[in-house]
Amino acid sequence: MKKTLISFLLVGFFTSYAQESKPKAADKPPVVKEENSPANLTFNPDSQVITNHTTTIKGQKVPYKATTGTMPVWDEDGKAIAGLFYTYYERSDVKDRDSRPLVISFNGGPGSASVWMEIAYTGPSLLNIDDEGYPVQPYGIKENPYSILDVADIVFVNPVNTAYSRPTSKEIPTTKFFGVNADIKYLADWINGFVTRSNRWASPKYLIGESYGTTRVSGLALQLQNNQWMYLNGVILVSPTDLGITRGVVSNAALKLPYFAATAWYHKMLSPDLQNKDLTAMLPEVEDFTINELLPALSKGGSLEEQKRKEIATKIAHYSGISEKVILQNNLDVPYDYFWKELLRDKGYTVGRLDSRYKGIDRKDSGESPDFNAELTSWLHSFTPAINMYVRNNLNYKTDFKYNMFGSVHPWDRSNDKTGENLRQAMAQNPYLHVMVQSGYYDGACDYFNSKYNLWQMDTSGKLSDRMSWKGYRSGHMMYLRKADLETANEDIRTFIKQSLPKAGEPAKY
Repeated sequence: MKKTLISFLLVGFFTSYAQESKPKAADKPPVVKEENSPANLTFNPDSQVITNHTTTIKGQKVPYKATTGTMPVWDEDGKAIAGLFYTYYERSDVKDRDSRPLVISFNGGPGSASVWMEIAYTGPSLLNIDDEGYPVQPYGIKENPYSILDVADIVFVNPVNTAYSRPTSKEIPTTKFFGVNADIKYLADWINGFVTRSNRWASPKYLIGESYGTTRVSGLALQLQNNQWMYLNGVILVSPTDLGITRGVVSNAALKLPYFAATAWYHKMLSPDLQNKDLTAMLPEVEDFTINELLPALSKGGSLEEQKRKEIATKIAHYSGISEKVILQNNLDVPYDYFWKELLRDKGYTVGRLDSRYKGIDRKDSGESPDFNAELTSWLHSFTPAINMYVRNNLNYKTDFKYNMFGSVHPWDRSNDKTGENLRQAMAQNPYLHVMVQSGYYDGACDYFNSKYNLWQMDTSGKLSDRMSWKGYRSGHMMYLRKADLETANEDIRTFIKQSLPKAGEPAKY
C-alpha cells in the first residue's frame, strides 16, 4: 500500500516448445525476435500444453487437468498485441461443468507473477517450505492438501511482462497495459476471451486478487459487468491495498497503530498486561483507542494541549513497543520504515515490511529504515527455484525464456484510481455479488486495520454489509505461507464460495 514491490529489468521475449493451439485471428500470430539473444528466441502468444494429474484434498482423491500456455490480448482490430501466460486447473471428474465455480486469480505488484498464490495457496501443488513459511532445501513441489480445487476450477493469470507474458512487439505502447485503468480494461477483454474459449459462461465466477491484485479485481468487477456483461458471484481481496479510497494525513497517521501493536506482540515487546493476552483479545483495545482517542487527538495537530499530547504518546508507546521519546520526536506519527528499524534495534534486528515475523540484519543498527525487506528475499529464495521446476517438470511447459517473478511495468499510471468505488457499484448493481477480505495481522504493506477501514468507507450506508466479510490470520501479507493459516484461509474461501452460490432458481433482486 505504501510502496510497490521491487521490480526487475525486463528481459527478452518468450518462446515455447509447447503444443500450439489455433490463433483467434485468421493470420498467424505475430512472432517477435529478440535480437540480443544468442538463440534468437521467439514469442508465440497463442500456445498450450495439457497434462493430467491427481492430488489429494482433505483426504479425497481429486483428478484434474492442467492447461498451461499463452492466450492473446487482442486489440480493436483483432490483432494480437500481447500473450498472457496462464495455468488453468479443471477437476476432471465433474459431470456438470455449468454449475461448477470458476475462480480467476491474480497477484499484484503491479508487475508480480501469479506464482505466489498458484504454488503456495489455492492451487493443487505446494512449494517446499517449513510450517512457518521459511525456505528449506532441497527445493521442490508437493501436493496441496488444502487447495480449493475440490470445489472450484482455477485459472492463474499473469499480466503483461510477468512470468512468461509478453507484448508481441516492442512497438506496442506500454500505456495499453501499464496503469490502473489500462490494466483493468485489457484484462477484462482477456477474461472474456478465456471464458468463451473455455466454455465457462454458465459457471458461477469469482475473482481473487492479492495486494495490488485487489486493486485489479475490484476494478474488474465493474468493468466485466458493464463492458463485458459478465456478472460475478464473489470477489476475494487478499491483503488489500487502499483501493483508491482517500486517506487524509490524520487517518494515515492513526490507522497503522493496530498493526504496530500486533507486530510488537509477536516479538514480545509489549508490557505484561498486553503481552499476556492472546493477540485477538488484545487488539480490540488498540483499535478502540485508535478510533476514539488517537484520531481526534491527531486532528488537533499543533493545537493539541501539551498534557494531552504526552498522554497520547504514552498510550502509543504502550501499544507499539516504541519508546515515548521516539513517539514525541515523531509528533505522534512514527513512519512505517522507522518502526521496522526501531522495534528490535536494541536486539540488533529489523523486522519485515510484508511480514513482520521475519527479522533482518543491517550493516548498522543506526538509521531510519531497514537495508532490505527480510521477508521478500526469503520468499524469492524458496519460490523462484520451485516455480521454474514446476512449470517445466510438472506442467511440461518448456521454454528458454526467464520466468519474471517481477517484471518491468514502469511507469505505472496510478491516476483516477476509483477501484473501491467500482467494487461498491458492482455490488449495488448485482445482488448476487459478495466480497470477502483476508488480511494478515503482521502485514505492514497492506495492514489489516486499513483493510477494515476500506470496508467501512466503501459502504458508508451499511446496506451492503450482509454481503461483506473480513477474516484475519496470524501471519503477514502472504498469510498462507504459515501452514495453520494455509488450511484456515483455504477453508474460508471454500465456505465463502458455497455460501455465496444462490439456490437454484433464486433471482438476483432486492
